[in-house]
Amino acid sequence: MALRAANSCSVFRSASSPPLSAFRTCLFNARSSKLKYRYPVLWHKQQRLRSGGQRFYSLYSIVENVVEELEALRRRKRPSATAKMGLVGMGSGELTEDKLMNQTLEKGRLLEFKKDSERVLLAVAQRPDGKKNWMVFDQNGVTSSIRPQQVTYIVPGVENFDQTEIADFIKRAQNNLDPTLLEFAWLELLEQNKAVTTEELAEMIFGNPEPLDSYCAHLLLSRDELYFTVLQTKGSRSFYGPRPTDQVEELQRTKLAREAAENELQKFVELLKSAKAMPLKAKPPKSSWVTEEKTRHKIESLESYAIDACKDAEQRITAGMILKAMGLVKTASSAVNLLIDIGYFPWHVNLELLKLNIRTDHSDEITAAAESLLLEASDADEVNRKNLTHLKVYAIDVDEADELDDALSATRLSDGRIKIWIHVADPARFVRPGSIVDREAMKRGTSIFLPTATYPMFPEKLAMEGMSLKQGETCNAVTVSVVLHSDGSIAEYSVENSIIKPTYMLTYESASELLSLNLEEEAELKTLSEAATLRLAWRRQQGAIDMASLETRIKVANPQDLDPEINLYVENQADPAMRLVSEMMILCGEVIATFGYHHNIPLPYRGQPQTNVDISVFAHLQEGPVRSSAIVRTMRAAEIDFRKPIRHGTLGIPGYVQFTSPIRRYMDLLAHYQVKAFLRGDSPPYSHGQLEGMASTVNINTKLAKKLSSTSLRYWVLEYLRRQPKENRYRALILRFIKDRIAALLLVEVGLQASAWVSVGAQIGDEVQVRVEEAHPRDDVLSLKEIIH
Repeated sequence: MALRAANSCSVFRSASSPPLSAFRTCLFNARSSKLKYRYPVLWHKQQRLRSGGQRFYSLYSIVENVVEELEALRRRKRPSATAKMGLVGMGSGELTEDKLMNQTLEKGRLLEFKKDSERVLLAVAQRPDGKKNWMVFDQNGVTSSIRPQQVTYIVPGVENFDQTEIADFIKRAQNNLDPTLLEFAWLELLEQNKAVTTEELAEMIFGNPEPLDSYCAHLLLSRDELYFTVLQTKGSRSFYGPRPTDQVEELQRTKLAREAAENELQKFVELLKSAKAMPLKAKPPKSSWVTEEKTRHKIESLESYAIDACKDAEQRITAGMILKAMGLVKTASSAVNLLIDIGYFPWHVNLELLKLNIRTDHSDEITAAAESLLLEASDADEVNRKNLTHLKVYAIDVDEADELDDALSATRLSDGRIKIWIHVADPARFVRPGSIVDREAMKRGTSIFLPTATYPMFPEKLAMEGMSLKQGETCNAVTVSVVLHSDGSIAEYSVENSIIKPTYMLTYESASELLSLNLEEEAELKTLSEAATLRLAWRRQQGAIDMASLETRIKVANPQDLDPEINLYVENQADPAMRLVSEMMILCGEVIATFGYHHNIPLPYRGQPQTNVDISVFAHLQEGPVRSSAIVRTMRAAEIDFRKPIRHGTLGIPGYVQFTSPIRRYMDLLAHYQVKAFLRGDSPPYSHGQLEGMASTVNINTKLAKKLSSTSLRYWVLEYLRRQPKENRYRALILRFIKDRIAALLLVEVGLQASAWVSVGAQIGDEVQVRVEEAHPRDDVLSLKEIIH
């Protein structure tokens, strides 16, 4: 129930209508105490009547008494204001004809103008500056030229204002401001449905529109966000009208919410400043920032802003406000540095890992499902497995490999030909196509190997305890056996499920060392090396391109530390052990492609068209990284077919299927599903069309993983270089010229490509010496300078 009594100018509300009554009760109660001490006459005349659940306020008498009280105060406090400031009196009658008639800007006028987007200043007009602009002297003692559009208010009734009095005028105006007056004026004008000018409001609440009163009214109105709205503006003059009650209530709620948000923001900023000032080891843990909802929302907004991944405009705005409150520029790098400073991000945070939203941990559901697979221990291919435990088996991989996918055996037959066994781990023995563990592996697409961590495609326990090949233990495998002709081509082959017992687990370094020793008891390893040599020669005859280069490996211990230990290795892919393994993997891929073709099995057949460029034109270049760099720029895009093999021109073979890393690569696992189904006499689980659809998803994730690995490796190489003594010199091969004397270089000691200016006379393939001028991992900056003897 609501009733507005026009004659008595009162508002009647029942207690059951909370929004308006609660608002006005709060307004009158909160202000009555202030009125009692500042305007005692007004306070004693305020009437409040209570009857049951109803309240009655006599608004007309309150507002009338406000005017009377303030008029008396004005007469007592400023009896000689006009004489002191040289003011011209200005009554309301002068605005009758045209209330919005703009005042002329003249010398000596007191005016307010907008200095910039945040500052409004009071000034005295000095003289015209051109046709429209004016020179003014402002409250800060600065003389400047302003445009008419900058003028926000001309104080009426002022002539020849003394510029030295500006500060005193501002002080007295500030002392005279009371938003309470605006609230009562709003109630009165709302009842009368009346709009006012600044001067009319001054006369209403102060009793007379003298210059100081008018300016105070202007300040109240210009700062007001609740009660009044601008109805019409002409120059620096405006008409103001009272907002409807419901609109004021809504604005009040919005204002209170905004103030609460500002308070929350300030508390959060104080937390940030406190954490920032703490020593590194004393900073709050990351988990402490996400325990409370309000704090979590803000820290997540800041994190999203740091990695350019804001979900909506609200997150961007929140992060921007936080950075501004911290006195920082609104950039992603500012957010990153702030999160590092408070300990939320580690010093060497992997931003690419966060940006790509790569899965790092396996959920409890996936982990539980994987562990149950280990307990079931059933083997659908048990009766068909060939026992090859009598073979000497070499597993060769990098020293930090967590899971081993493949191993090798070899022997020389009585006719002199070489027979090779390529044993591949058998994860499909545990995982069924379409199962929950399989679907999760497909989403990941690949294991991710970073300098700081490994994120496996399968849960670690399943991969390590069930799938991986282990030295001295009986392991299930899928074995590809091949007999080579004397020229390195394939004479015969077979593919079968097997049982093996790996004899040696070797690193590339130890395998190369064994080969160099040429031990009689390791004749099988030597035979494998001879087979690799035959295969490389045969492939080159088929048009294969040797792409051997340098490969960098880095392992970082304790990456959360400020200065973690960095172990860097550079491997030459032409190394005998690396050549051996590489050739055997290519041979296995060729056999599986041939096997799939003969038995019409849909598989991910990979190929690459032969380059259109005669690579003999690069024969003058040094073999290795320099020649490889030139050739790779001529190569055509790789292709994939799911029906039949396609020639792989770069490898020089008629077909190729990746098969040797089913624990690490999902596409290899798909090939295992298809081949093993055929070996059991079943139909392949996937058609060529289904494989194509699955491959498109997997390849996207694989590309993201490769990008992550590449950027992470480069970051840590740059960090490694940053730490080295400035006087260090590095060997650099000139790979090509980018522009003029700016060359693409390969830093031999770290295996990193970079660019630098080289002196006149240096040619492609030459080796120069360079020094690191700057290295900034976070910004991906490396500056090199050639050392000229």
